[in-house]
Amino acid sequence: MSSSYGENLKLTIFGQSHSPAVGMTLEGIPAGNRIDMTALRKFMTRRAPGGASWSTPRKEADLPEFLGGIVDDTTCGAPIAAIIRNTNTKSSDYEELKRIPRPGHADLTAQIKYGGFQDPNGGGHFSGRLTAPMCVAGGICRQLLAKEGISVAARVLSVGNIFDEGELCGPLDDKLFPVVNDEQGQKMKELIDKVRADGDSIGGTVECVVTGLPAGIGDPMFDGMENRISRIVFGIPAVKGIEFGKGFGYAGMRGSESNDPYRIKDGKIVTETNNAGGILGGITNGMPLVFRAAFKPTPSIAREQRSVDMKEKKNEILRVKGRHDPCIVVRAVPVVEAAAAIACYDAFLARRREINYDK
Repeated sequence: MSSSYGENLKLTIFGQSHSPAVGMTLEGIPAGNRIDMTALRKFMTRRAPGGASWSTPRKEADLPEFLGGIVDDTTCGAPIAAIIRNTNTKSSDYEELKRIPRPGHADLTAQIKYGGFQDPNGGGHFSGRLTAPMCVAGGICRQLLAKEGISVAARVLSVGNIFDEGELCGPLDDKLFPVVNDEQGQKMKELIDKVRADGDSIGGTVECVVTGLPAGIGDPMFDGMENRISRIVFGIPAVKGIEFGKGFGYAGMRGSESNDPYRIKDGKIVTETNNAGGILGGITNGMPLVFRAAFKPTPSIAREQRSVDMKEKKNEILRVKGRHDPCIVVRAVPVVEAAAAIACYDAFLARRREINYDK
């Protein structure tokens, strides 16, 4: 199913942007794992809308209500089910979009696919609102990975043509604007403010680093770590590209430059560089797993755009109303972490079962 993900875990996401709630079910989490609900709520707050100039004014608490699978903050082995209620909706802002699709959005393709029966309000189930329940599942998986000594961290790598500087060495959970270099972050914020004032939007990239993953996780061909991560990351609305390690930079390198030399450190095989991003043949090599996701600008902008009236079959000018992010990249950072955590924990469970089977 298109709204489900996972092999050893099974994540299913449901709901629409303006439905009574959005939610998720997560099967396969082992029993007996205590979940730090305070840390989970803090993680959810990083994605929640409102409160900053670069975010939509829509305000949602994004507090999950657990319906099953967790007892006294501890997993019980049953499927985990949670909902997040939608409380701050303005469906009237989307009335015109039932006829006139936003360029760059799924309004047109949804109309073609579902014959007009889709929910257009707030973007329906194409909305970034559906990343909230993904963050519930990802926040849980991130905690379980941390118990295994595995860290998942991400940052805003770029907004427009402004790039962060420095190496991402650990989580930036306490930063409202998650960058390594705060001076570069300030430049990004100023650019977002300018774009918002122009009635426009802007894209950027998120970089994610997973450290502590043991070697041997993942499989060749269609279940490699690149495949597993890419599939769920592309489930995040607005993601249009992903690269691992040097990614497209490999195309301009020679083998003598791109190959990561091996050496022994503390009795373990490590690489001197990490151009491969911690993955070879779809399998982790023990080095940090590094990938970057490119986000397109938010399609909903205040500027006039050329569109069509789908009912009258004539050209139209669209002026989008409502509350929208001028740059989705900042709020996408914890979502990318969530996606990576789900993919990595799913693969981690697969490897653990392989090892136990061999014994």
